[in-house]
Order: sequence, then C-alpha cells, then structure tokens
Amino acid sequence: MTAVPRERRPPTLDDPVDFAGVRLRNRLYRAPVLECAGNDDDAVDRLIADLEPAAAAGAGLIHQGATIVTGEGGCAAPGMTRVHDPDFVAGLARLTDAVHAHGSRIAIQLEHGGLRSMEVWHDAYGRANPDRHQLAVSRPPRVLRALDRLGFLDLSPRVMTTAEVESLVDDFARAAARAVDAGYDAIHIAGANMGIVQQFLSPFYNRREDRFGIDPAVGPDGTPGVGVAFLERLAEAIRDRAGDVPLLTKIPSERPTLPGIGPYLSDNDAVAACERLAGTEGPFDAVVPVRTSVFWDMSVVRGAFPASAWRDERFRDGFREAFGSLPRAAAVAAGNWIESFVYDREPGWNRDLCRRVRHRVDAPVLCEGGLRDRAQLDDALARDADLVGMARPFYAEPELPARLLGAGAEPEARAVCADCNNCAIAQAAGESGVCRTPAVLRAAGELRRQGAYDRNGAGDGRDAGTGDSL
Repeated sequence: MTAVPRERRPPTLDDPVDFAGVRLRNRLYRAPVLECAGNDDDAVDRLIADLEPAAAAGAGLIHQGATIVTGEGGCAAPGMTRVHDPDFVAGLARLTDAVHAHGSRIAIQLEHGGLRSMEVWHDAYGRANPDRHQLAVSRPPRVLRALDRLGFLDLSPRVMTTAEVESLVDDFARAAARAVDAGYDAIHIAGANMGIVQQFLSPFYNRREDRFGIDPAVGPDGTPGVGVAFLERLAEAIRDRAGDVPLLTKIPSERPTLPGIGPYLSDNDAVAACERLAGTEGPFDAVVPVRTSVFWDMSVVRGAFPASAWRDERFRDGFREAFGSLPRAAAVAAGNWIESFVYDREPGWNRDLCRRVRHRVDAPVLCEGGLRDRAQLDDALARDADLVGMARPFYAEPELPARLLGAGAEPEARAVCADCNNCAIAQAAGESGVCRTPAVLRAAGELRRQGAYDRNGAGDGRDAGTGDSL
C-alpha cells in the first residue's frame, strides 16, 4: 500500500497523484456506472464508445462499471457485462489499449448481485429462469420476505455454505487475474449498492456463524460490527492470482436506511471498516466511502423523481416485462416518487464521511456522490479526499473532463447533468445508460458547438511527471 502524502498546499484537480504505485496524471476519475454493454460481439466496441471519450478528454482514471464475475445469475440489471469467459476478457485489451493511448488509467469494477439479482425483481427474467436461485449470505431479512409474500419480489435464495463462499471468492479472483492480463490498471470491488459484498458487510443481511460472519470487533460504540472477512479473503485471493495489482473497494455506511429497519452499518462502522481494510496492515490500497441504504433505492442516485422516464411510452414494454404489469410498474413508480423526497439531492453527500476516513487512513480516499462543479471538486480535494469522481454526468457529457481540467478550464465550470434520474430508471426497462433529458442534451450540444470539449490544455498523458505515468 502506498501512503498518500498530505500536501502542504491543498491539491487541485489538475495535480498528479500516486495511486498504489501507479502515477495518475490528475485527480479526476470517471466513477463506475452501468454501461449495459452486454457480452455479444459488439460489447467491446460499445465499452470503447462509452469510456474512451473520458480518457481522450483528460480524466486521470476511468472505471468500467459493475461487471459480473459468474457465468450465470448475479446481474442486477439488464445488459450487464460478465467477465467469466477468458476469451471475452482477452478481447477487452482493445478497451484498455484505447484508454492508455490517451494517457489515462482504467479500473474494472467486479460485482455479484446476490439478493439484488434480476431473478429477484425482474418478472420476465425470473419466469425465463424458474430454477435459478439467488446466492444469499444468510436467510433474507424479514422485510424482504414480506415483499416476497406480497408479490413485489420473487425470492428463491440459496444460502451459501462456507465452501460455496470460497467458490465465489475464486470467481472474483479469476476475473481479476483475467482483467490484469487484459491491461486493466486496478481492480475495484463493488462493495455497496446492495450487491453481495455489501450483503456480507452488513448486519442487516449477514447472520452467518462461520468465519465469514460479522466481526463484532469492527463495530465501535456497541454496534453489531462489520463483516469484513469476505473482503479480506477476496483481497488475499486476488493477490494470489493477479499479483500486486492496485486494489480498491467501496465501503458503505447504511445511515440512509429508513427508520425502523435494521440493524445497519453506521458512519462509525464504515470508518472502522476502512481502517481495518485500508489501514497500515490492511489489504486494500484505496477505499471509496459511500452512504447507501440496505435497499436498492434512490439513496444510490439522489435527485428528482424521474417522471419523464416513467411516462415515456418507449419504455412501457420494458417496464411491463420488468415488473410484470403496468399496474405493478405504477406501484414501483409511486414508491420511487416517495423515495425522491426522502433522498433529495444534496451536493457531495459523501464528503464528510470521506473526510473522517481520510483522517484515519494513509491510503488514497476516493470521493463521489453529487459532485458537479470544478470549485466543489477542488474544495473536496482540499478537505475530504485524494481523488474525486462523477458518474451520471458522463451520460450527458462523455468528454466532460475537457471542461474541468487544464489551463483552459473555467473556475465556474459545472456539469450540465440535472440529476433528474431519467437515465437511471430507464435501465430497469433494459435501456442503455445515456442522457435522455432534452434540456440537458441541448445544453451539452450548445457547449459542443462552442468548442467547450476541445482539449484546452487538459493534458495529453505526458504532463503528469515521470515514473510509470502514461
């Protein structure tokens, strides 16, 4: 693990940074977000089309969004890419080469949905795969079993034995090794958004009594503790198979969980887990502290209720397939509307959590969540984190870094993303991750007409110093 020196002057977005022995040309990263590229013959081309523009525009680090490590099950949304097939992963070298040609680095985020998998919530997928069970850390919590009885979910869990947990660890490790061989510069474990890693971490899901259960020693202030053993074993297995590759993970605080639901991970638990996993003796090289509830809800994508997407007739068949009928889709939309009030958007909602972690670990701390303008990004770097990232804004502006980085960047430069969530909800209907809001697209088009996405000194990959920078 490479300690991050805390500079005497506050770092800015344009400053290079050492990331677990790798030199990044600046501190801006494209955070992981669904690409919905699939695994067909055109999948790599779609990923290149999605991710290369951010590298060409100057981003220091690019994340390929959640990719599934198993050949069956585990997908949380339609169109997710799987990385279980060695031949397919070898073909991803075209993507890593394209990113490296522009001087950027690329990480791949590895994931498995567990109880968030499509067979739980997607009606058509579940009916097409009636014998498919979900990998479960423990017996599902009561509230999920109640939703199953009411017909909103279709639970068919298989609680993993210790041997089966080890088998899943091997799936992650093999995928990581293949990714390194294909040229990826870092491995990012998807530790939040209710994927299976969060399910191991969280006392809401994890009631195991083997070595992968909750470790009470990690829970401060009398809280139940955090299930860090799975991540520790995962890191060990990845090191064995993939070597000394930079390794990072999201660590959740489940503080946004609705009252009356629990137990859940507090901010204190998240800080303690980061110390355990990325402290002096920890196996991870960097952490991404985030706040998300114990459910897959709008705590992940805060902002406005996506009314336009729910009303869009183009998605009607997709919503019917996903939720079983239009009335059920309407019920989900109503819940989505209520959540939009509970999880209204607040700029940089993870910043104070990241700041606490940054004071406790020497490893790089990455901050994302509601960051939208250059001044805010620089302020977060001065106080809260070592790298800063954005995700959904790249749907509207694939070349957004060109407006934020370099000598030509305007101090008041801000992403045009309106946090309307029309991009996110459409993915439940099997649509790709793109911006569909006319006003936002018009704003991006006007900026493009003005030449705002020209490089403007954002860097060509040779401005980050020496060493092994690109």
